[in-house]
Amino acid sequence: MEQRELGTSGIKTAPLVFGGNVFGWTVKGNDTALLLDAFLDAGFNTVDTADVYSKWSPGNKGGESETEIGKWLKLSGKRDKVIIATKVGAELAPDKKGLKKDYIIKAVEDSLTRLQTNYIDLYQSHYDDATTPVEETLRAFDQLIKDGKVRAIGASNFSVERLHESLKVSREKGLASYQSLQPEYNLFDREKYETTLEPFIKEQSIGVISYFSLASGFLSGKYRSAADLEGSSRSSLVKKYLTERGMRILKALDEVSAQYNTKPAAVALAWLIARPTITAPIVSATTVSQLKDLAQAATLQLSTETIDVLTSASAY
Repeated sequence: MEQRELGTSGIKTAPLVFGGNVFGWTVKGNDTALLLDAFLDAGFNTVDTADVYSKWSPGNKGGESETEIGKWLKLSGKRDKVIIATKVGAELAPDKKGLKKDYIIKAVEDSLTRLQTNYIDLYQSHYDDATTPVEETLRAFDQLIKDGKVRAIGASNFSVERLHESLKVSREKGLASYQSLQPEYNLFDREKYETTLEPFIKEQSIGVISYFSLASGFLSGKYRSAADLEGSSRSSLVKKYLTERGMRILKALDEVSAQYNTKPAAVALAWLIARPTITAPIVSATTVSQLKDLAQAATLQLSTETIDVLTSASAY
């Protein structure tokens, strides 16, 4: 399996990252172990989560995903075979949010406890915190790296302006710098990333782990009309894709997946993997069979002509 470096961190990931938002929500207990074991057995190595996952599920308060992953890490003994990426900053409670130094130093201990490990490979700012100076946040991360609790840091949902400011402060103050960015990016949602973030990413050699890689499931081809969304928990997320352009993208995915004898979702992911600035898209699965279908993307070698067809069909 191909390994790609996250920025200049020395951390290498396979070209697909498992999205841990499902753990403690739609995947629990032994199913967590089945999925993660299958993911590693297929040659992949990176799992992305956050301290706030899966707070949105009724009865949850956050930390459930890290807890599920931590149980698997302990029982499987596979800590040295997996890259663990998690995040800090999203609101867990009114007094548990943001990127102030004292909060980060406390939050990392909570994450380490839930994950049942003594270090995190990639610790990411989940959202920008305009109320906290960039330098304060970076000093917290710098301390965690020096203490051996974190190997590298990344940013999620940052604007190009704040990412630029953060890298500038890191250079000027000699502090740890963000090695990766986690933006929303997929065949449909292209414009914001490609017009604002991608040019800067190219300049700075930042790794990119894209989320919503399948546009909330739309690019799997499962949802093609309003009728397909009836009763679906994803209806509010997917209905914005049911446009003329959305149908044009699905038609291209259908044609390419037939040509390569695979699923539209695997093709959509392979297009992302082939994008020069993308290190690894994040993808979630709730069953091993679903995971196997998506995993094909990592070895799917799309021709230049095929990539052009998809890029043209999804033009904005």
